[in-house]
Amino acid sequence: MGRGRAGSWLPPGAPCRAAGHQPPATGPRGGAAGRPLPLPRPCALLSLWNAGGPGPAPRAPGRPRMERPEPGCPDRPAGRSHYPEPAGPGPAQPRERERERGVWPGPRRPVRADMRLRELSLRQDPDLRQELASLARGCDFVLPSRFKKRLKAFRQVQVQTKKEEPLPPASSESIPAFYFPRGRPQDTVNVDAVIAKIERTFAQFPHERATVEDMGRVAKACGCPLYWKGPLFCSAGGERTGSVSVHKFVAMWRKILQNCHDDAAKFVHLLMSPGCHYLVQEDFVPFLQDVVNTHPGLAFLKEASEFHSRYITTVIQRIFYTVNRSWSGRITCAELRRSTFLQNVALLEEEADINQLTEYFSYEHFYVIYCKFWELDTDHDLLIDSQDLARHNDHALSTKMIERIFSGAVTRGRKVQKEGKLSYADFVWFLISEEDKKTPTSIEYWFRCMDLDGDGALSMFELEYFYEEQCRRLDSMAIEALPFEDCLCQMLDLVKPQSEGKITLHDLKNCKLAHVFFDTFFNIEKYLDHEQKEQVSLLRESESEGPELSDWEKYAAEEYDILVAEEAAAEPWDDGYEAELSPVDQKLSVLRSPLAQRPFFEAPSALGTVDLYEYACDDADLQPS
Repeated sequence: MGRGRAGSWLPPGAPCRAAGHQPPATGPRGGAAGRPLPLPRPCALLSLWNAGGPGPAPRAPGRPRMERPEPGCPDRPAGRSHYPEPAGPGPAQPRERERERGVWPGPRRPVRADMRLRELSLRQDPDLRQELASLARGCDFVLPSRFKKRLKAFRQVQVQTKKEEPLPPASSESIPAFYFPRGRPQDTVNVDAVIAKIERTFAQFPHERATVEDMGRVAKACGCPLYWKGPLFCSAGGERTGSVSVHKFVAMWRKILQNCHDDAAKFVHLLMSPGCHYLVQEDFVPFLQDVVNTHPGLAFLKEASEFHSRYITTVIQRIFYTVNRSWSGRITCAELRRSTFLQNVALLEEEADINQLTEYFSYEHFYVIYCKFWELDTDHDLLIDSQDLARHNDHALSTKMIERIFSGAVTRGRKVQKEGKLSYADFVWFLISEEDKKTPTSIEYWFRCMDLDGDGALSMFELEYFYEEQCRRLDSMAIEALPFEDCLCQMLDLVKPQSEGKITLHDLKNCKLAHVFFDTFFNIEKYLDHEQKEQVSLLRESESEGPELSDWEKYAAEEYDILVAEEAAAEPWDDGYEAELSPVDQKLSVLRSPLAQRPFFEAPSALGTVDLYEYACDDADLQPS
């Protein structure tokens, strides 16, 4: 279809209604002989503009419609069909022909009220009516800016309406659940049977109320290890009232069974504070106090109550040192599941000797840690400064590393950091990390200290910063030190970092000789020990398999034997006859720790002096007589 004349959307040869003359035959492009092509109807354009909106409501049959002429065309009423009609008798009108063929649509379907209101508002727009009249006269049609805005807003409403339609069910509903923060639900747990067993256990107590001494039987009825009795008692409110009623305990335990589906989630729920989903250090105090009061391996501590807080503090720090891998100070269910802590809690019931549980509860390990701290704490205020820590292991640590420890890189507590002190809790972390640099926590500990700028990587500048002091100390000992370039080549061959020019924490954890790397830069004594050993022997030690003792366990056992020997040497010699101990006294002497036999506020005594030259002998003395 072309343009008849400039500025009009009319077919070639189409007449203007205002002129009033007949259109000539146009051949194939103009339709049948004498039949013109129809003009586009404004109502059809309006339906297109309002995105498919309906036309005007149909009028009643047989009732004439009042029409007024459009401006500029007095002989053409407004609202009439825009098909050109012949002036005289001729073929049937377009509407009649379409009705005969069955094509002309019937009355439009009812539409929503809001759509009809919008259509009426568009039709009543004066700008729109003027444009429609211009179109009827054959002028160009230009949408006014106001009408464009209203049309755009109308289409946005239609898009929002389509979005609000209900979507079909997503196919992801068939994917099974895979995230269970409180444990995977178990279908085999019969809650009613467990509750019935607990009620039968409470029925054996007076007035169906259980005291803290009775909670061991209640814990076994719940299917928990024996030493869960303290957390169970406190969680049911027994700490405030001194006893727990059956109704309150059943309500508490039923809620735990419904929400917590594994031991880690149950243990966290029993110990955590209200509104929390993690454990902090203070949450372990009631549990460990019950262990101190009731475990047979700690019976000698009942009379020495001043040791309770020190032992509990040590165990808590060891728990967080091993379990809290995120260094957040909060133990979550996921961290508890990945650790062996709950297995060690279950072993408390089976193992009478507390010292066999070396991972967390060993009293001998506590004894070694506390004695080492007591030797450094000269004023006995349970705080040590940098000068006190420098005396550890005969000044083995470098001054720069001690400064980094007190800088707050690995310590907690703003008050202690502000005063430049190290608390006993922080000393526990230091000593374990110093004596065993093969564990993930100890590697992270010393990596934090060596990472001066905190960028997560050790640069060559940082390594040189620590190695300078090692060279000066070796020179003062008349030992020739390797140049830094040669030492750096050795360490890079040792660690094999993935990125050139820096060593990351991941590189050190993958390296089996991380302890050699750290000792090279800040521990002079252990550095010299490693230099005397061949690298093959170091690798053999690190790759040894089987239940071999860790470096910390070896150190704690050796130091404990030394402390016991020091106490034996410090005891006064008695030439008198010592009566034989009774069997009961012999058992008590085995359970009694050397720490219980010595004053609390007294540093370990020095080893007795022995003159080795007094026992020297010549070869002649060894000859047979």
